[in-house]
Amino acid sequence: MASKLNPYLQFKDNAREAMTYYQDVFGGDLVVNTFGEYGGDGDGVMHSQLEAPHGFTLMASDTPEGMPDPSPGGNITISLSGDDNDDLRGYWDKLVDGGQVMMPLEKQMWGDEFGMCTDRFGVAWMVNIAGEQNQQG
Repeated sequence: MASKLNPYLQFKDNAREAMTYYQDVFGGDLVVNTFGEYGGDGDGVMHSQLEAPHGFTLMASDTPEGMPDPSPGGNITISLSGDDNDDLRGYWDKLVDGGQVMMPLEKQMWGDEFGMCTDRFGVAWMVNIAGEQNQQG
């Protein structure tokens, strides 16, 4: 099996809601395991994993009892990039719904369309849609 690198998001107590939202944004199969399933307390999310059709993998969990609460956004931004205008614009539109646009998705000096936002769960995103001169093919 090849190695993979993917984001793992930490939420206080709404990981299930967030991951269901991301499943709506990206599509794919979502698996959610609760603390209760493994002998812990409650229905908080111990681990969840979204495998989206375009090869995206996103994981998340709720913060277990006794651990410090995560800071919204922390020091990470998730970047989506490519040349599929329709897909990337669709992701952008869903991510900004209920969130906050930090930089509008618009053409930049390097020729690509680029925007930055924070979604409704406080997660920071960058979207870059390659301009024609930056597309290979």
